[in-house]
Amino acid sequence: MSDVQEATKQLLDVNLHENWRAIQVTESDPRSESEHLQVTIGATVPTGFEQTAADEVREKLGSSCKISKDRGKIYFDISVESLAQVHCLRSVDNLFVVVKEFKDYQFKETKEEVLKDFEELAGKLPWSDPLKVWKINTSFKKKKTKRKKINQNSGREKIDNGQGDKTDEKEDKKGFTNNTLDSHILDYYENPAIKEEISTLVGDDLASSKDEKDEKEETHPKVLKFRVTCNRAGEKHCFSSNEAARDFGGAVQDYFKWKADMTNFDVEVLLNIHDNEIVVGIALTEESLHRRNITHFGPTTLRSTLAYGMLRLCAPQPADIIVDPMCGTGAIPIEGATEWSNCYHIAGDNNPLAVNRAANNISSLLTKSQIKEGKVSWSLPIDAVQWDICNLPLRTGSVDIIVTDMPFGKRMGSKKRNWNLYPACLREMSRVCKPGTGRAALLTQDKKCFTKALSGLGHVWRKAHTVWVNIGGLHAAVYLLKRTPQAFVHPSEQDGERTPW
Repeated sequence: MSDVQEATKQLLDVNLHENWRAIQVTESDPRSESEHLQVTIGATVPTGFEQTAADEVREKLGSSCKISKDRGKIYFDISVESLAQVHCLRSVDNLFVVVKEFKDYQFKETKEEVLKDFEELAGKLPWSDPLKVWKINTSFKKKKTKRKKINQNSGREKIDNGQGDKTDEKEDKKGFTNNTLDSHILDYYENPAIKEEISTLVGDDLASSKDEKDEKEETHPKVLKFRVTCNRAGEKHCFSSNEAARDFGGAVQDYFKWKADMTNFDVEVLLNIHDNEIVVGIALTEESLHRRNITHFGPTTLRSTLAYGMLRLCAPQPADIIVDPMCGTGAIPIEGATEWSNCYHIAGDNNPLAVNRAANNISSLLTKSQIKEGKVSWSLPIDAVQWDICNLPLRTGSVDIIVTDMPFGKRMGSKKRNWNLYPACLREMSRVCKPGTGRAALLTQDKKCFTKALSGLGHVWRKAHTVWVNIGGLHAAVYLLKRTPQAFVHPSEQDGERTPW
C-alpha cells in the first residue's frame, strides 16, 4: 500500500464524533456523509508558479483548478477523502478550506458601514462543512504525529538488526540529537539571520513532546481558541486589515462562543480581500509545507516549493542527469531526488560550509526515507560535491538539466562580481549541457547582469520562457533556457589557439 493510500485510509478512519460538542453537527451519520463531502480547497503557492501548481493538482488529484486574481493563490474542488493527498502536493505552501467566496463584493461607502457588514457576515456564512473538514484535518494530523513517533522507534530497531544493547541505542539517539542541535547552533553563529529557522525547529521538537501530554489531559471538550488573519490587497478600500480582522473576529467570537488567542490558537479563520473579491477560509496548515526537507539552513535557503516549480519547468525524464552547480543547502537536488527518483541528482558548490549543509540535509532525507520504508536503505539518487562553477569536473555534453539559484549579489556575492561570474557560469553550463536537448532553469534577481551575459551566448543558449517571482520581497525571475544544437567550442579554440593534449 502506498503512502498516499495509507494516509487516506487513516483519514477515513477518523471518528467525527470525537471532541465535537464545540461544533454543532446534526447529521445522523457524519462519517458516511463526510466520505462524499465536496469542498473547495485554497492554496498559497510561490508567485509566478500558479500555473505549475494548477498542473500538479490536475495531474495528481484529477481536479480542475482556478488561478486567483490575487497572485500566489489557487482554488480547486475535492472530496474529503482526497484530503491526505492534498497535503502531499509539492508545489503548495499553505492550505485552507474555503467557507465562502464573494467574486464581486459590494463595499459600502463609509468605513463604519463596511465594518458593520463584516460583523453581520459571520452569522450568514455556511460554516458547517468547512468545520467538518477542519476537524478531520486536525484529527488526521494528531494520528500522523503519533504514528510517526511509533515508526521512528520501530524503524531504529529494524535498522539496528538486533545488534547492540538498548543502552547503546539510547546513547546513539542522544548523540544524534546533540549532533543535530550542535549543527544548528553552528549555522546560527555563521549566519545570525537564520535564528528564526533554528528556533522554529527546536520549538517543533518541544511541541511534539508536549502533544502527548496534552492528549492525555484532554478528557473533556474544551472551548476552542481562534484568531482571524486578514490579507488585503487593493487601493480602493476605506478600512485597514487590522480593522477588518478585529470586527469580523469579534462577530465570529460571538457566533461560536470561541476564545480569541493570537498565538496559541486551535482555529485560524482567514479573511482574504483582493479588490472586490473576498474569500473566507479556515487554515489547514500550521506552517508552510515548504519546510518539508530542509533541516540545516543557510543564508539563502531556497523554498522547497519554489525548487519543485523550477524542476518541473524542465520536465525531467527517466535517467536524466540533473545538476545544481550552486546548490547552497541542496534544496533543489533534494526536492528532485524526492519527486524524480528515477533521475540522478548532483549538488555542488564552491563553499565547503554549503556542501556540508547539503550533505547533512541529504543524510536527514535518507534517515527519513529509512523510517518511512521501515528498512535499511543505504543510498538515494543524489550526491554532493565541492567544485568550481567555472571549471566543473564533468564531461562535455554529459548533463541533461541544470537547475540552480544564482547569487543575487545581496546576501551572497556582489553585483560587481556578477558581471564576471554570470558569463563564466553560463559558458561552463553550456559546455556540460547536452546540445539540442539540454535545458536549464536559472533563478536570479540580478536581471540586468543576466540578460547581458545571455546576450553574449545566444549561439549556445536560447531563452524559452521567463517566470517572474517574488523572493522575500525581491522581484526576481526564473529563466528557462534551451541548449542549442551547436557544439561547445572552447574560447581558446575560437581564437585559433588549440590547447595541446
